Amino acid sequence: MAKQAGRRRVTDTQMATSESAESSPVAVLYEDNHLLVINKPAAWSTMGDTRRPSVHQWGCRYIREKYKKPGRVFLGVVHRLDHQTTGVLVLARTSKAASRLSQQFQDKASEPNDGIQKTYLAITDGIPEPVEGRWEDWVVKDDAAQRMRVVQAGRKDAKRALADVQLIAADHAGAMLKIHLVTGRKHQIRLQCAQRGAPILGDNKYGPQSARDPWFLHSSQLRIEHPTLRKPMLFTCAPPRSWRSRLHRLGISSLDKIVSK
Repeated sequence: MAKQAGRRRVTDTQMATSESAESSPVAVLYEDNHLLVINKPAAWSTMGDTRRPSVHQWGCRYIREKYKKPGRVFLGVVHRLDHQTTGVLVLARTSKAASRLSQQFQDKASEPNDGIQKTYLAITDGIPEPVEGRWEDWVVKDDAAQRMRVVQAGRKDAKRALADVQLIAADHAGAMLKIHLVTGRKHQIRLQCAQRGAPILGDNKYGPQSARDPWFLHSSQLRIEHPTLRKPMLFTCAPPRSWRSRLHRLGISSLDKIVSK
């Protein structure tokens, strides 16, 4: 096997920070023999969408070219971000890593646990009520509408969605929130914000149908257990530069402490 160029030593908690680079659509936050961690740009699918560029296609090409690999490249998708959501995304470079990471994310989606930890930054259209604290809903899939819906607790097919929410800043038009997902349901943050009267800014599925701009939802932190070393790894990245004018309006000059806290 070829020696891995630029491989980093993994410590008990591996930190990586990055801001979207103007020179490349995808920023690599970390890589080793088993992992490729990137900062996903807006308007990219995770995989399998012919209407837009895909992170999976880009990652296969990146590995093939960097490591001079002939033929087909294996790259496992172990979790996804919606196409307009930016931020930390983990891909698996081996089948062993894919299997173990997939189980971690599956466990996270099912019930609260201390393994995977996901933190997002969001800017909302309006002020959610309540704006802070633990949000709890019971949700179901609406396959016909390709969306999730909130239903009454006790419904047989309903699943619990939990998130811990912190207010960072607000003005008359909206709020910036830091959201720690306790569970990992599909579209969870988008749905829970909309349910509280303040959809993610730019989200035309759960917010105004007229919204057409990329929405303001960013995966700022992700903690996983390394699939072979069994050590915790924490990755962080700042929101894209397209957020800067909105952050300025909210009086936020720096996100360094907010992102890394």
